[in-house]
Amino acid sequence: MSNEPLRCAGALIVDPEGRLFFQRRSPDRRLFPNCWDIVGGHLEPGETVEQALRREVTEETGWQVTEILGPVGEFRYVGDDGVARIESDWLVRVDGDLAAPTLEAGKHTEFRWLGPDEVDLLDEHRHIDDGLIRQLAERAFAVLRSTPS
Repeated sequence: MSNEPLRCAGALIVDPEGRLFFQRRSPDRRLFPNCWDIVGGHLEPGETVEQALRREVTEETGWQVTEILGPVGEFRYVGDDGVARIESDWLVRVDGDLAAPTLEAGKHTEFRWLGPDEVDLLDEHRHIDDGLIRQLAERAFAVLRSTPS
């Protein structure tokens, strides 16, 4: 087994009203069960971050990435499974029916579009010291405010 951190890509999807997309992980997921999360996952061998972003958005929502607006940040963490990860997160726009994502069966149970004043919801079912997804959302809203329309 490699000691290298697992590379991950995350997409913070923004809608025309400036809200961000979040989905709830299924309660039986090994990592962050029943928690709100962004779209994303591990890079496959030979895949770039951009390729992973596009693939993960399509796999998890059925939508297509139309624009990558910019980076939100890169985060290092160790999951509940003990695996170290480096996650590169990006603000993106997509094409598709934003009211009806095709959530991955067995992986996600619901979705929400949240505005900047609703990010406290993202702490639901998270460890008191976690807060990563809420912090990520706050950073994404800051990037969005500084990005020309």
